[in-house]
Amino acid sequence: MAPKRNNPGPQRVKYSPERRTHDYVRHGTTSPFAAMNVADGTVIGATHRRHRAAEFVSFLGKIDAEVPDGLDVHVVCDNYGTHKTPSVNAWLKRHPRFHMHFTPTYSSWLNQVGRLFAEITRRMLQRSDHRSVQALERDVREWVRAWNENPRPFKWTKTADQILSSLA
Repeated sequence: MAPKRNNPGPQRVKYSPERRTHDYVRHGTTSPFAAMNVADGTVIGATHRRHRAAEFVSFLGKIDAEVPDGLDVHVVCDNYGTHKTPSVNAWLKRHPRFHMHFTPTYSSWLNQVGRLFAEITRRMLQRSDHRSVQALERDVREWVRAWNENPRPFKWTKTADQILSSLA
């Protein structure tokens, strides 16, 4: 009997073997953006063709529109320069309910959205074949929609003391 998974998440309806071969051709890329409510696991997602400050500000606007007024929004980001540009800082000044937090260098594992991206990669991207960027973006949006039908937050399985003692 297989162990019960905490959150099996959305699965592709049709499971297929790995499709990347020695002659794999990439048909383009997209930049995923995601915000996760760490209390209930719901995700706000978007894809953009580029990963610049303009796209990040656009995503912040989407979060602002989808998160109910009156709630503070704490955004945990890596130290990527896009998150610290003058245009982002100006947007944040106009939206005081947003609070930015940056993970220390080499500590992206602290960011639960990174874990979400790993799930998308493992459960959908590694076993799929996208003939266009549009198809890739459509599948990512569908995956996020399916995830949100039964969202569950990621939970730490070790205490902070256990983690720190393993590093000592």
